[in-house]
Amino acid sequence: MRNRRQFITAATTVNLLSIAGCAQNEGVGRQAPDPVDLSGEKTDFQGGMVIGDHGGPNGQIFYEETEPKPRQGAGVEGNSPDNLAWFHTLVYGLFPYHFEMRNSGAQAAGIYVTDYSIVDWELSSDTMIMPAPTSPETFADATELIYVVDSDARGGMGSALLPFSNSNDAARFISEYNGRTINYDEIDRTLISGIRR
Repeated sequence: MRNRRQFITAATTVNLLSIAGCAQNEGVGRQAPDPVDLSGEKTDFQGGMVIGDHGGPNGQIFYEETEPKPRQGAGVEGNSPDNLAWFHTLVYGLFPYHFEMRNSGAQAAGIYVTDYSIVDWELSSDTMIMPAPTSPETFADATELIYVVDSDARGGMGSALLPFSNSNDAARFISEYNGRTINYDEIDRTLISGIRR
């Protein structure tokens, strides 16, 4: 096992909380609620799988004036704050779900994903699966992050988008595990379909 991050400094944690508290709706400018804890057997809105059990980045989306409905997900109802949907994968869950919600007129008040710049993570050479942390402080505003795509590392369901708040961390990751970086605005249905293939 190779440990890529030895510790999380207090300054980084304070910075993350600042970013999370100021997360904005996609261009509208309203303050978003803070990310929530996704532990406790919460299940994915898109696929019904338990959050944190499968590896790779997790995500959560707060919608304005729209209550998302789970397609699958025993244990979701009654445990979710109003207007919040959560996911155990970005490629197979969060982004496809969000594209559909947006097409139906829903607006995001805040989108949060795992930030691997602030997570203590390891990659095993035999599985190459990134961890799937669930605590609120491991999430950051998805619209502000850099994403590594086409790397050798994987999420719980295969190829993954891996978010970083620090561009140097993303560059170091690519130097060791290959891939390229993209911004949030470059993530669309075509990109997601290509990753899933």
